[in-house]
Amino acid sequence: MASGVGVNPECLTAYQDLKLGHKHKYIIFGLNPDNTEIIVLKASTSTVYDEFIADLPETECRWAVYDFEYQREDGGKRSKIVFFSWSPDTARVKAKMVHASSKDALRRSLVGIAVEIQGTEFSEVAYESILEKASRGN
Repeated sequence: MASGVGVNPECLTAYQDLKLGHKHKYIIFGLNPDNTEIIVLKASTSTVYDEFIADLPETECRWAVYDFEYQREDGGKRSKIVFFSWSPDTARVKAKMVHASSKDALRRSLVGIAVEIQGTEFSEVAYESILEKASRGN
């Protein structure tokens, strides 16, 4: 089900800057105040994963992309772009419904996502949980 919410072109520009230019480590997306468009709320160069987690609000839905780097067991370094759909249990029901129905518009426009994470509580987006999912198949 599509919500009719559009994706602001700035979202794609910021994503390309992360993916190709490595100008950002992560980007947080959300809805504009009118709930008519997905916009960039924050783009950060911080490599501290806990700072990314701190930018996910406890009571509001968000989407995010994170340039996740990790070491393989054989010592090789890998990088995968992770898409997060953050919908905490404490968010309002209407907000969660609009968030869920708008996700596909954003997700389809971001080409090159390797891992997709659905988070409703912070344990689901913990570093170890993401590392496990990102390193599968390598």
